[in-house]
Amino acid sequence: MKFVQTNQAPAAIGPYSQGVIVNNLFYSSGQIPLTAEGTLVEGTIEEQTHQVFSNLRAVLEEAGATFSTVVKTTVFLTNLENFTAVNEIYSEYFQDHRPARSCVEVSKLPKGADIEIEVVALVKQ
Repeated sequence: MKFVQTNQAPAAIGPYSQGVIVNNLFYSSGQIPLTAEGTLVEGTIEEQTHQVFSNLRAVLEEAGATFSTVVKTTVFLTNLENFTAVNEIYSEYFQDHRPARSCVEVSKLPKGADIEIEVVALVKQ
């Protein structure tokens, strides 16, 4: 097992790592719209979603993976009325590559974020 850590994404805000590689799979922790410096992006759901994907890109790269090797995503939203807007941004990062996905509405997310996404990806060997 290998723990993934990069300064290009926000540090964990609790007793966990940004991600873990087991065999050839990378499991990310959920990413919320924090900048690498730890500041919450409080703009529109579109701005928050782009920040989440920026964080995901950073941890994926550190793990030796990319969006094209993601096999599963889980999207957490505090308001499912943002589903369409998030899908538009999501499709910019996953164009022809369509990993399996779950999307659920939750009552709250850490730091008052409106979105959190976690991924599972194949690691290039």
